[in-house]
Amino acid sequence: MSLLPDGPSVSAAPPGRLKLAAIGDLHVGETHVQPYRDLFSRISQEADVLALCGDLTNYGKTPEVEILAEDLRVCTIPVVGVLGNHDYECGQPQEVARILTEAGVKILDGQSYEVNGVGFAGCKGFIGGFGRYMLSAFGEPEIKSFVQASIDENLKLETSLRMLRTERIVVVLHYSPVQDTVMGEPPEIFPFLGSARMGETIDRFEGISCVLHGHAHRGAYEGRTPRGAPVYNVARPVLNRDLGIEYALLEV
Repeated sequence: MSLLPDGPSVSAAPPGRLKLAAIGDLHVGETHVQPYRDLFSRISQEADVLALCGDLTNYGKTPEVEILAEDLRVCTIPVVGVLGNHDYECGQPQEVARILTEAGVKILDGQSYEVNGVGFAGCKGFIGGFGRYMLSAFGEPEIKSFVQASIDENLKLETSLRMLRTERIVVVLHYSPVQDTVMGEPPEIFPFLGSARMGETIDRFEGISCVLHGHAHRGAYEGRTPRGAPVYNVARPVLNRDLGIEYALLEV
């Protein structure tokens, strides 16, 4: 798996390989006018699949999702995606997912999807921290409920990975499964940017080509799970700031 520069100069992927465009944290607002239509049109010419890594809207409002859905209709390639915390803000994630699904997006929330021999697994993920600082289910009921929410999301990820029989797997998340890609954010908020539980789960499976996530706007672009699976933070602010590109283009 390798990183390609985005743009029309990208050559065709070798036979059997897939060109994957990835971006997260689009944050579409209800006053935006065709914010990503041109971008999605270009991506359709340069990639085989588009992965969206959550926070697709500002607040999960119906008008925001409808604006994004109209732009996504120009995509002529398969689109997979997960929701992010912003997409939950209005309390209607099912409606957000429904509108995007009708626009042709395969929403991953514990499900899996296959494109040309490459399997896609994923879910939103959740928070909880990393390493020895990962929060455990001890103490007050509120803490136990918090940790249980992280465990439940991790079980969705495991379920989606178990469904796949492909030799190459791409994991799509919103929250980070490793600390590497949240570096650059204030250390005080690391526990709210992801959970190592997901990284541990990913490392139990063979054939992980790469892991994609967003959410950490001031994080780092690249990291690895403990077993070495490459992890990419494709939050739009990271791509714009660190790489000077609009989306990541990966060869899988």
